[in-house]
This record gives sequence, structure tokens and C-alpha cells, in this order.
Amino acid sequence: MLDRQAQIEFILDHYEHPRNRGRLEDADVIMKGGNPGCGDVVTFYLKVHSETQQVTEVKWEGEGCTISQAAASLASEMVQGMTLDEVKALKADDLIDVLGREVVTARLRCATLGIHTAKAAVRKYEVERLLAQIDADRVESPEGQDLGLEFEPLEE
Repeated sequence: MLDRQAQIEFILDHYEHPRNRGRLEDADVIMKGGNPGCGDVVTFYLKVHSETQQVTEVKWEGEGCTISQAAASLASEMVQGMTLDEVKALKADDLIDVLGREVVTARLRCATLGIHTAKAAVRKYEVERLLAQIDADRVESPEGQDLGLEFEPLEE
């Protein structure tokens, strides 16, 4: 575990030299998150391999305090290469422990904005894929047969 000064230096390094910062033009999912209490905003862009369900590329953009921006940088490093299930299993505490709990305790919402936004991006991706599959199934099935039902004409 890093001492307090090392934790602060770690946060400053991520703030001054953010990892994966930028826009991903061909992202599979884009998710914006914010902290209305202090004005922090981050947008995560994820590229997901359709077969392995692995995050193959992650980018993020944002504005806000040092902790929120450093934590978004760290979150982007954490989710890179993970499967969607692994990202969903991440806990905010995992990121807080890496940043240094005693340093970010007063700013937990700022520190967890990035990881929560990345996890929300995964949920959005899964919902969008599910809805696309449902729509595709409907297009392939003749009307009235989605549930395997056959209808007889009404007698007048």
C-alpha cells in the first residue's frame, strides 16, 4: 500500500498525464455521467469484441476536479481488456483502494464517477444489443407468429 504522499502523487500523475483520454469515433457504446453536486462530467467510449465480449478499446473525455479526472483515467485502465462481466463485477471500492482511500474519502462521488460511468456503459451496451436482437427476431418472423400463435379470421 502506498503512503499518503505516494497516493497524492499517483492521483496527480493520472490527472496531469491521463490515460486513454480522447474520443473514440467508432465506439460501440457511449455513456455520459456526471456529478451535479460539483460539476464533474465524464463520457466513456467503449469498443467491445462481439464474440469474446471483451472491452478492446476504451477512451474517455471529461471535465472536473483533479480526483474525478484522475479516477476516470484509472477506471479506463482498469476496464481495458476486461470482459463485460468482469467490468460489471468491479466495485467502486476496487478503484478507491488503488487511488488511496484516505486521500479520496471526502470526495467519494468524484472518485467513483468514472467507474460508475464505465459500468453504466456496459449495461447500456447489453441493453442495446438485446433490443437489436429482439428487433431482428421480429423482422425475421412473420407478423402474428412472434409467440408461435396462429390466428383465424373473425366471423361476422
